[in-house]
Amino acid sequence: MKPTLLILAAGMGSRYGGLKQFDPVGPNGEIIIDYSIHDAIRAGFGKLVFVIRHYFEEAFKEKIGSRFEGIVETAYAYQELDACLDGFELPEDREKPWGTGHAILVAQDVIDEPFAVINADDYYGINSFKVMVDFLSGKEVSPSLYSMVGFVLRNTLSEYGTVARGVCECDDKMFMKKVVERTKIEKVGEAARYYDPDESIHELTGDEVVSMNLWGVHQSIFEHLRNQFKDFLARFGNEKKTEFYIPSIIDSLVQNGKAAVKVLPTNDSWFGVTYRQDKEIAERSIKALIEKGLYPERLV
Repeated sequence: MKPTLLILAAGMGSRYGGLKQFDPVGPNGEIIIDYSIHDAIRAGFGKLVFVIRHYFEEAFKEKIGSRFEGIVETAYAYQELDACLDGFELPEDREKPWGTGHAILVAQDVIDEPFAVINADDYYGINSFKVMVDFLSGKEVSPSLYSMVGFVLRNTLSEYGTVARGVCECDDKMFMKKVVERTKIEKVGEAARYYDPDESIHELTGDEVVSMNLWGVHQSIFEHLRNQFKDFLARFGNEKKTEFYIPSIIDSLVQNGKAAVKVLPTNDSWFGVTYRQDKEIAERSIKALIEKGLYPERLV
């Protein structure tokens, strides 16, 4: 069975403004998700699951989903604030989505096979999908062994503001020992630094391995997500902005001996559109890849 690609497209990008998933970066109106899906299908993924919101469902299906429904099996899941609460009463003042862990959890009814997770507005590169398909299609993936495509931190930073990254510590066999979600990392020349919630500053070299949310997991992760989300709601459910992050969830499984994570290094460059100014960089990057012959002039 071919693996599934779960695409997290429910986030609306408060810092960027508007539906950044729909913003074209290619010469003929292509958006980043078009290139990701193109790469994923070429690599061997056999099914797409989009996590979206009901209020832009019609526009999303018209502009994106419909283009792929005749090419590959396609399904949808919906990240709404009241989804998967299991009896927890939604606070009236909660407006911010519950986070990437919750976005994966809402897809539990449409996935029953090993799958990879990506962000809709991130470009991961051709090789990233190839190494992930090789892992998910082989004998390695299991309820106790996941994977993550690892990028070099300095290759994932924005010139225009802070970003959130899962910073990883690996052993000499490239198994993840620890991952910590840093929500305010900024570029400082070839290096970087991050800010804690109390605004204390910590320096980074830029060589660190980071997660860009390209995870490969066994479908049994949904049981872990249900259990951890229940605990999360009990502790933080009445807070307005605290989120349920997938790097923190997987790190918890690693620390408790419930799963190991194999880091799959990639030489691909990452880019995204965290900020409006990032769009110009994305456009130039796509143009360069087309000129190298890695993509056709017209993708869709």
